[in-house]
Amino acid sequence: MPKRTNKSAVVPSSGNVFADLGVINAEEKQTKVRLAVAINQIIQGRKLSQAAAARRLKINQPKVSALSNYQLDGFSVERLMKFVTALDRDVDIVIRPKSRKIGRIAVTAA
Repeated sequence: MPKRTNKSAVVPSSGNVFADLGVINAEEKQTKVRLAVAINQIIQGRKLSQAAAARRLKINQPKVSALSNYQLDGFSVERLMKFVTALDRDVDIVIRPKSRKIGRIAVTAA
């Protein structure tokens, strides 16, 4: 019986899973997810209920549920940044010369 070899091509990540999968608006999607991760971590860290978080963010509880489940189609990047500031965090936007062939957007939570 001949030997079978499993030769899977390993492709290094670009750092953006959405771009790697060919998703349209990959940079925006990644930015939204990173902002949502930060928001959810703050909410969990403060042990806020969804109702309490909704009051703080001035949205209804189902929207907090969508946010906590990363259903982000109904949220703009700007709105997510406003949620971060409503949770007593600063958002800094830094513009600098590009470090790659194309410019990129990066969100980093401290």
